[in-house]
Amino acid sequence: MAEQTATPPATLGTADTKSDAAVVRDALGVGIAVGLSGFAFGVTSAGAGLSLLQTCALSLLVFTGASQFALVGALAAGGNPFTAAAGAFFLGTRNAFYGLRLSQLLALRRFARPFAAQWVIDETTAVALAQPDRRTARIGFTVTGLTLYVLWNVTTLLGALGAEAIGDTNAWGLDAAGPAVFLALLAPMLKSTTERATAALAVLLGLGLLPVLPAGVPVLAAALAAPAVLFFRGRSKTSKTSQRPEDAR
Repeated sequence: MAEQTATPPATLGTADTKSDAAVVRDALGVGIAVGLSGFAFGVTSAGAGLSLLQTCALSLLVFTGASQFALVGALAAGGNPFTAAAGAFFLGTRNAFYGLRLSQLLALRRFARPFAAQWVIDETTAVALAQPDRRTARIGFTVTGLTLYVLWNVTTLLGALGAEAIGDTNAWGLDAAGPAVFLALLAPMLKSTTERATAALAVLLGLGLLPVLPAGVPVLAAALAAPAVLFFRGRSKTSKTSQRPEDAR
């Protein structure tokens, strides 16, 4: 009772507090919505020629949707396996930067970090960072990661089995499922002008180089969009800064 009395009234019921139930609800919503996309990956992977075991192993061990779709997409287009793997690896490196931020936010014990690292992806990072404190961030990260990991792997299995049952996936147009899901996940993240410009330039590079480069290489080349946009943005800021003294005169 003494501790409750000492709590400042202004902190109760503010926007900085969030119930555990609300965090769990939000995390489950994200995990279920994205986890169902594993079905599209299973179908796409089977259509690219990967076996059921290979498809399931990718979801169990890699577990980063964009990289998985990039890998099987490049293989389906006839790309070299090493080039396809390089493109998938490059896309997956973003999770390392997420990990740097989450390691400070979650502050997990040393023995738990290797297990948590498997769940460091776009969705778990977004849910964790949206929480007001460390405790709710841990809840959001854990519930999102667990829900998404289980559901993604189950739907991957179902998608691969379903692809084998329906035969030629190209005849059904299911090869477009992977890119469509990836775009659906990416679009809401493009909030700033810089992000939109980077995405637009990446699309131009990828589509423009597609006819002249081997499959999988245009994905790597499209990554040059990020440093290019940042370079021109930096030059623009420098130019504006240098012009200010002259404007003042």
